[in-house]
Amino acid sequence: MNESPALRMLFSHNFDLAEDRVPALSREAFTQVFAEGFSTHPEIQCRQVDSPHWIVEIVCRADLLTPQQVGETCAQMLVNSRTQSIGKIDFDILVLGGIKTTPATSDAPDALQANQWGVDIVETKSGEQFLRSIGWEMTIAGKPVGTIFKVEVTGK
Repeated sequence: MNESPALRMLFSHNFDLAEDRVPALSREAFTQVFAEGFSTHPEIQCRQVDSPHWIVEIVCRADLLTPQQVGETCAQMLVNSRTQSIGKIDFDILVLGGIKTTPATSDAPDALQANQWGVDIVETKSGEQFLRSIGWEMTIAGKPVGTIFKVEVTGK
């Protein structure tokens, strides 16, 4: 019997908020949000990675969840964590994912490889302004369906 291929996703954290209102998360705390969230799902592995950009690796069978579903789940985990620690969130959370279609820049075990998903989780005052500032629409223009995803949680 053939086992489904692995879905590997690497996550970074882009914190675009005033720290006096919302505390920034350390790499360890950011990892803990997802490690605890997936702890009841033994079919999903989650760990902190040793990379200057990427923080968390999530791996599961590709037939178990879609990248979009993983992104939605991670967004909800972060919302739940933030709500528990600071109360109602009044900022936006974006989860922006794309599959790597170019050759890897490193063969290090924690580097993003071709056909794996790089995902940026963004905490920002305005998701709309953030997306405009990075040229999101221009970035995704012409990308094939199924190679990118966006999850938006508005905290207002």
